[in-house]
Amino acid sequence: MKTMFIDGIECEFENARNVLEVAQQNHFDIPSLCYCENLSIYGGCRLCVVENERGGIEAACTMVPRDGMVVRTNTSRLRKHRQMVLELLLANHNSDCTSCDQSGRCKLQEYCNRYGVSRPRFPINYCKEPIDDSSPSIIRDPSKCILCGKCVRVCEEIQNIGAIDFANRGIEAFISCGFGKKLAETKCVSCGQCAAACPTGALTVRNEVSKMWKAIHETGTKVAVQVAPAVRVGIGEEFGIPAYVPVMGKIVSALKRLGVDYVFDTSLSADLTIMEESAEFISKLEKGEKLPLFTSCCPAWIKHVENKHPHLMPQVSTCGSPMEMFGALIRQYYSDEDVFSVAIMPCTAKKAEAQRPELVKDGERLIDLVLTTQELVRMIKEAGIDFANLPDMEPDSPFSSYTGAGVIFGVTGGVTEAVIRRVLADKSTATIASVAECGVRGLEGIKTFEVTAGDLTLRIAVANGLANADRLIEKIESGEVQYDFVEVMACPNGCIGGGGQPPACNSRKAERNDGLFAADEECDLRSSDLNPALDGIYKMLGKRTHELLHVHYPDHGKH
Repeated sequence: MKTMFIDGIECEFENARNVLEVAQQNHFDIPSLCYCENLSIYGGCRLCVVENERGGIEAACTMVPRDGMVVRTNTSRLRKHRQMVLELLLANHNSDCTSCDQSGRCKLQEYCNRYGVSRPRFPINYCKEPIDDSSPSIIRDPSKCILCGKCVRVCEEIQNIGAIDFANRGIEAFISCGFGKKLAETKCVSCGQCAAACPTGALTVRNEVSKMWKAIHETGTKVAVQVAPAVRVGIGEEFGIPAYVPVMGKIVSALKRLGVDYVFDTSLSADLTIMEESAEFISKLEKGEKLPLFTSCCPAWIKHVENKHPHLMPQVSTCGSPMEMFGALIRQYYSDEDVFSVAIMPCTAKKAEAQRPELVKDGERLIDLVLTTQELVRMIKEAGIDFANLPDMEPDSPFSSYTGAGVIFGVTGGVTEAVIRRVLADKSTATIASVAECGVRGLEGIKTFEVTAGDLTLRIAVANGLANADRLIEKIESGEVQYDFVEVMACPNGCIGGGGQPPACNSRKAERNDGLFAADEECDLRSSDLNPALDGIYKMLGKRTHELLHVHYPDHGKH
């Protein structure tokens, strides 16, 4: 353990890669617009400058900490420097804040208020490239871009896609998809990680709240809403509630107050997914078909396979995502009613998934609208609902039952752990607890381990982040490693870090992880095959079970 002094305060650190991290760990809030703990260091915004012991000014994000170092973060010189930087950024930024989707959550806006910068002294000259609204999930407004490069680094380093990059140089530089393309014309998978990283309104999640209000207020239409497991550990943060505090009951209550007719928990159809996926996996094992079997519940991962690994599509499970399966249940059960089917998801790619032609059954879309956690937060705030003090309510019958296995779908490794629980004959509390110790849990980018089930020893890999998935696939295809089952989530740490969730640092994502497992432990039933509602569901679906719960992508996903 080493020590340095920040504003006269002794601060301990160990393995910190820069002074900015040491400051953050010791509760010093140094402003920064281009820095992210999970990305390479860019050092472009120059807001995080500090004074060293010699009076020199350096960027804290590129400054390597050393034992005995002395820095100051709040001096007259630094204040003037930061004000100048903010003025320059405003001069190249469309500051029409009242109409900006990010207003109130914009870091540039926050820092301008913090340092008393209301307007720049320089001529306004922001990027005039047109707004790109081609994506079903993400809106790109180049006029709001401050060239922090976060989106470029996320897309390249975390997702290994590179759908966007810098174009031109100097004052002519801007973020582009290249060659005049729009986002929908690239290999973008709609994961929304770029929007989650963007500090301004240059990249935002497509806002479809008005469609939801219209459906709620439309006479004669019933609105049925399903809520994904990860939403319960993301939404509370926006209302001052820690992630480990259960809020699913408050979400149901809030939706009812908004005017929704039926509210369900997608954890039920996550249980259904496990039943179908484990059966598919066992069938492949018995028939000696090519393995590994790749999971299919993440739509951004599916799109990535189609774009980059189409030859792997026959090895991707045909099971629909839990959202798709619940959409099918709603359509079947309420077939005699005019129902508007809505999914509240932590994921922006779900907006794109809902529009896929494969999710049209009997000539009708299974999901009419997908809203993100952030959009639900907006509706709750718009309606003036005191979320933190709402009474808890249970989801509606007949789809109110779910198990802990369905709840943990929202975190990396959760799908795999649920499958393991399903295939084990012993469902005791001790056995369930032992599964957690097999190597499936943790927020690492790639996890590999073996599990014994009866006479079988199963080789399993779990990856989150598409760059990690690509590394894993490369090793599999080279013959370096072999696996029977591979789980992939496109977003870092799984759905808890989805692009539609309120943005969170690593420590808050760890709290969300703990919150989901705490919710799992509160459940009376923790293995999907024990869910008493499934028998009735299978009876309702009858001979159409496979047709309605599975998705077959034409030509191995090339469409």
